[in-house]
Amino acid sequence: MGSELKDLAAKAYVYGFPLVFNLDQVRRYTTTGVGANAAAPFNEFSHAAELAGPKDTFVSINNDTVYSMGQLDLTNGPLLLEVPDTDGAYYVLQFVDAWTDNFAYVGKRATGTAAGRYLLTPPGWSGQTPAGVRRISCPTVVASIVGRWACAGEDDLPRVRALQQQLTLTEVGGQTRPLGLPTPDPNLPEALAFWEKLRVYLQAYPPAAQDLPLQQAFEPLGLLAWGASPYAEADPELVDALTAGAKAGHDGLVAALKSGAGDTIVNGWHQPFHIFDYNDDYFEIGTINSPEWRIDDRTKAIGLRAAAAMGGLWGNHGYEAAYAPVYLDGDGAELSGERSYTLTFAQTPPVDAFWSITMYDVPEYYLVDNPIDRYSIGDRTPGLVYAEDGSLTITLSAAEPTDPTALANWLPTPAAGFRPLLRMYSPRPEVFDGTYEIPPIVRVG
Repeated sequence: MGSELKDLAAKAYVYGFPLVFNLDQVRRYTTTGVGANAAAPFNEFSHAAELAGPKDTFVSINNDTVYSMGQLDLTNGPLLLEVPDTDGAYYVLQFVDAWTDNFAYVGKRATGTAAGRYLLTPPGWSGQTPAGVRRISCPTVVASIVGRWACAGEDDLPRVRALQQQLTLTEVGGQTRPLGLPTPDPNLPEALAFWEKLRVYLQAYPPAAQDLPLQQAFEPLGLLAWGASPYAEADPELVDALTAGAKAGHDGLVAALKSGAGDTIVNGWHQPFHIFDYNDDYFEIGTINSPEWRIDDRTKAIGLRAAAAMGGLWGNHGYEAAYAPVYLDGDGAELSGERSYTLTFAQTPPVDAFWSITMYDVPEYYLVDNPIDRYSIGDRTPGLVYAEDGSLTITLSAAEPTDPTALANWLPTPAAGFRPLLRMYSPRPEVFDGTYEIPPIVRVG
């Protein structure tokens, strides 16, 4: 029975990891803030005043856009969202439910750049949407708006700040303030904290209907118990199974991310352009509800959902922004700051918005401090030097290059292992059909 419980716990860990990990970040944003984004209560925006840096300890955070973060609690009713006219400039408001489903987009690709008004409604709401307002139905009462404003650097920040101030959330009607996330029992051992969070969150934020049978199968783990925590005086056999299952589930996710299981890999670059396609149930404004952007195999989708949360929480669908991480050089060796590398683009990534490569450490995937405060490099980086044939060679190294061109095109790496991530905003079709090939990272010397 112990082995069966452990296996069930490992399965439950993968199932519940996105919910727990996501809501841990929601709690951070509403209590302590994250880096450049100060804490803000539910139903208010927190606007970063600068591009993200090493103090923004959030998995795979980008350094291309300025963030406006809104944590939503619709327990007491709808919210009115108002967005400004950006005069053609790229921005996106990505809507993410408690389970990390991307269920709506507002922004240049999805809705254009004119001003707009949107009514955000909780599950089961049946009221009237006012004239001139578009409705967005939220699958869970707690959700997140991840807002990203394209920013060309320090000199462009005043423009972005002016737009941020015109982005508003207003509670509709005479609502009382929401209570926020439920509180798990704080008096449990650390080994059981994940399971207690999952138990409490499962009650507050039901999954998609098609996932309920799987969730019911986790009853032997205590996850369906209501009231007082069953883990306060849990049977030792159950504690052992939960502890071992959590480790097995976590290790499996880490291994899957590194191996790129199921990814197309070209020149060492993983191309998980469909890793965020696990949403199979909720398609609101700005989403694409078509077979190529849905995963038929629900077991696979649930596994990908967990891996996506661990490696790139709050990442967009590929059609909004395509992401390609790389762990190995062109010879198959792990990337390390102990060596120097070059990356030469004969043709830069084909996009309708912009592209960049951002540098992260492993295994946290955080930005790392460097002497020139450069955390990403891309088509908007000032001072890049292109060759006469139009190609661009980027130098990746921990040590500062001595060659002037290499220095101009330098993306500093951590001293130890690292993982660059290529982002392509509003990617063109050739990114997906294989016409465009990302070149390998080549070791120097």
